[in-house]
Amino acid sequence: QVQLVESGGGLVQPGGSLRLSCTASGSFSSIGTMGWYRQDPGKERELVATLTSGGRTDYADSVKGRFTISRDNGKNTVYLQMNSLKVEDTAVYYCLARRSIWDTNHWGQGTQVTVSS
Repeated sequence: QVQLVESGGGLVQPGGSLRLSCTASGSFSSIGTMGWYRQDPGKERELVATLTSGGRTDYADSVKGRFTISRDNGKNTVYLQMNSLKVEDTAVYYCLARRSIWDTNHWGQGTQVTVSS
């Protein structure tokens, strides 16, 4: 199993920045894909960004140029640097980890990000 612990959410004004962190622990030798999804109440969970151990990134169009995903494989940690935040970025952000293409998705408990003046 994989356990994920997120941190870094909070309240920020439009145009501000936040950095989310997620650290994985548990039974694995490596994690192929780590990333972030977000969800508003009443809506489906949507991709924000993912990053493979090989360095391939995938971003939602809505965050390209504003958000940057990175990871420290030695610490089993993934980061999401969020700049130029907008009100519509408000959501619960969930960390994702998948050990391989055959693994199921493992999720963190979620961290609230609120962008408001």
